[in-house]
Formats: sequence, structure tokens, C-alpha cells
Amino acid sequence: MCIRLKSPFKRFAKSDDGAILVEFGLVMPIMLLLLAVTLESARLMWSYQSVIAGVRDASRYMSRVTPSDICSSGGTVAGLSTTLKGIVERDIHGNSLFPPSITVNSVTPSLSCVSGTYRMNPAPVGQVSANITVQFPLGGILKLFGSGASSITTDVADTSRIFGQ
Repeated sequence: MCIRLKSPFKRFAKSDDGAILVEFGLVMPIMLLLLAVTLESARLMWSYQSVIAGVRDASRYMSRVTPSDICSSGGTVAGLSTTLKGIVERDIHGNSLFPPSITVNSVTPSLSCVSGTYRMNPAPVGQVSANITVQFPLGGILKLFGSGASSITTDVADTSRIFGQ
């Protein structure tokens, strides 16, 4: 049994005037999600690499200003926290290395004395650890798709042998 369409419906079934707009409406949320994920991941990688470079510079600085005999004479590197945090956050001219959405929560220096067959026994080894929080500017778009992550907090560390002044 064949049902015949009346003329107004027949004309509507043959017309495809709004098809592109409907297809765009279906694909646009996926395109927005891919754009947001791409931008956020690229920004996150750039920020993380900047923090790694800052922590590495702070570790090198600590390895040069800490006395090489700190293990035998006794001492601590805790007093360097403020200086090391400045090295992680800023360049040599005092400009911020990170966008405002990245926060360096803390920078913690530590010292360990490693025994072995070294020229100086025990050998001083310093570590600089930074705790950072990255806020996602496009986190609102990600929330539309079910992800509730608007920030991420992580630790970055670097170890260096202390050579002294």
C-alpha cells in the first residue's frame, strides 16, 4: 500500500534549503570541543615546559651558591626558598614567565648527602621542587561536555650536584 503525499508535503520533502544549517548545528559542538582541547593542551604543554625551565635554572643557581662542604660542615638550603621561587617565576629582567592563569604555589629546596666513591664524600645533592596550579581559561567550554576540570595542580622537580661557590 503506497501513501501519496499531498502537494505541500511533497514540495517540503524535495526541498533541502536548510540542510546545511542543520548539519552545521550538529557538527559545531564537536568542532568547539576539538578546538578547546587543542588550545588547552598546547597551552598546558607550553606552560609546563616553562615551569621545567624555571625549576632547572633554580636548581643550577642553588648548586652554585650553596657551599660544597655543606654536608660536612652542616647547614641547610631552606633559606633559599624565596630566591628560588623568584627564579622559577621571573626572567633575568624581572618579567613574569607565565600567563596570569599559572600560579607557582611553592618552591621547596632540599639537600641530601650521598655517600660513595666521590671526590668529596659525602657528595651534596640539591633538589628544587615547585608546586604549580594551571587554570584553564576555556574550562567553561569543557564543562559543557561533562569535564569538571577547571584547573590542574602538579609538582615539578630537578636535581643537581652542589659544586659550591
